[in-house]
Amino acid sequence: MSKETFMIESLTRDVVALLMEERGLSMREAMDAFCSSRTFDALSKPETGLFFQSPAYVLDEFKNEKGN
Repeated sequence: MSKETFMIESLTRDVVALLMEERGLSMREAMDAFCSSRTFDALSKPETGLFFQSPAYVLDEFKNEKGN
């Protein structure tokens, strides 16, 4: 596993946990919401560099995308 892949997976885990906590979602609901977003799509592409950001930053990008 590359360092980038590890960082992307770790960030995904952390963002999903934040979504569960903030919105009271189940793990499945939070995963479905995040993993079907443009934010996750960007995070999954190492060339965007989004994986260098904090979970809070990535969550804010997700919220901005969803309009809340």
